[in-house]
Amino acid sequence: QVQLVESGGGLVQAGGSLRLSCAASGRAFSTYAAAWFRQAPGKEREFVAANDWSGTSTYYASYVADSVKGRFTISRDNAKNTVYLQMSSLKPEDTAVYYCAATPFRSTRSRNPSAFDYWGQGTQVTVSS
Repeated sequence: QVQLVESGGGLVQAGGSLRLSCAASGRAFSTYAAAWFRQAPGKEREFVAANDWSGTSTYYASYVADSVKGRFTISRDNAKNTVYLQMSSLKPEDTAVYYCAATPFRSTRSRNPSAFDYWGQGTQVTVSS
């Protein structure tokens, strides 16, 4: 069983940066693919980014590529059982609860929340204009 705990959210002005962390329990996490999703009020949960178990393969949401790619970077440190989402040049539309997720597969290209078995409780990111 894997438990995920996000941290690093908060209130930031537009143009600012935040680094979200997702700390996982369980040694097996180092072999799991991981992802970040976000959910804004009144909207469905949407995929943001994911990486494979080693962190060497990453991919980002295609439908938000224009706004996310280049501003968001997913990475992981398996020695610390932690996945990160570095966010820069934040915009008010990035305001959402950000969730960390994981799947026992070493790699996945899925952007569907149902493909991920483990979820954190979420961390709020609020970007003011």
